[in-house]
Amino acid sequence: MRNPLNKTVTEIKPSGIRKFFDIVHEMDDAISLGVGEPDFDTPWRVRDEAIYSLEQGRTIYTSNSGLMELREEVSIYLKRKYDLEYDPKTEMMITVGGSEAIDVALRAMLDPGDEVLIPQPSYVSYLPCTILAGGTPVTIDLKEENEFRLTAEELEAAITDKTKILILPFPNNPTGAIMERKDLEAIVEVVKKHDIFVLTDEIYSELSYAGEHVSIASFPGMKERTVYINGFSKAFAMTGWRLGYACAPEVLLKQMLKIHQFAIMCAPTTSQYAAIEALRNCDDEVAAMRDEYNERRRYLVHRFKEMKLQCFEPFGAFYIFPSIKEFGMTSDEFATKFLTEKKVAVVPGTAFGDCGEGFLRISYAYSLDNLKIALDRFEEFVNELRAAK
Repeated sequence: MRNPLNKTVTEIKPSGIRKFFDIVHEMDDAISLGVGEPDFDTPWRVRDEAIYSLEQGRTIYTSNSGLMELREEVSIYLKRKYDLEYDPKTEMMITVGGSEAIDVALRAMLDPGDEVLIPQPSYVSYLPCTILAGGTPVTIDLKEENEFRLTAEELEAAITDKTKILILPFPNNPTGAIMERKDLEAIVEVVKKHDIFVLTDEIYSELSYAGEHVSIASFPGMKERTVYINGFSKAFAMTGWRLGYACAPEVLLKQMLKIHQFAIMCAPTTSQYAAIEALRNCDDEVAAMRDEYNERRRYLVHRFKEMKLQCFEPFGAFYIFPSIKEFGMTSDEFATKFLTEKKVAVVPGTAFGDCGEGFLRISYAYSLDNLKIALDRFEEFVNELRAAK
């Protein structure tokens, strides 16, 4: 019988996150700090609007681009939050989460052999989506001594005559790193010099703890060479609603929309009506969640300092990325042993790229009570490893 499988797909490794997520669900009394999902309920006013839309029978397809009312609200939101101006009619589309937006953008832009620069550690989808789109991924290893920020020198060194796209994943999953205005200014100069495009994934833009978030798309001359991606999962605690959006120059957006049209048709209608309410009236709820995340962030930084465990201070998203190099174990070995002996799941840094070796991703999208229990177990585990040396 002929092999029915696509060779490219079979050679892609499964997500390194899921392994520990699946194991922890089979263990009694286990605590998971591995999943990047808000522990807050979607704000009630958003859920109520969704219920109302269902009661009104709003269950038909929307336009391929998404509800015009929602696109207009996204446009208003981006202008007031990040000084970004996009035409909701021609430069914006609503997608099934930010993940679909990443996939569609890469497929619309890449020809075989085009290189995509992917700073790592970073979100697990960038590399496989590049391969599936026919592109060639080129990773840039970010360094702890630079707080896992991308430097202009690192970018310059990675560019070849085949480079087409730079993926800019900040605030970063898994490190919690951010890029400030001065960092982006240097990146912009390199991008323009080499005439490359940027895919900026800013899904964690509302979860920044060091002042205002700055988008690279807001710099002069960058909007026309940038695909801006965001969504509702993280800031509004709407992961299961599967709703995101992409903004891009009209010439590119038309081709992205073509792929979306044939593969998806449109994003979930009920989710779109709910998202309108989120953008209009949920600033206070978002701020309250951000304040709670910040409290948890400060708690984890403090605990790791007390343990004398090397860990830079993250200022974005809801992750912390401590180093466990002193113990002479791989990230996978450490995480497996920790889960087995202390029943706490964390994610090996290598799930986000080979340069994540020697680190762990710990999510603080969990209650402070759970974090305290987990960190007590972590400290006990670390002390036992040090005593055994």
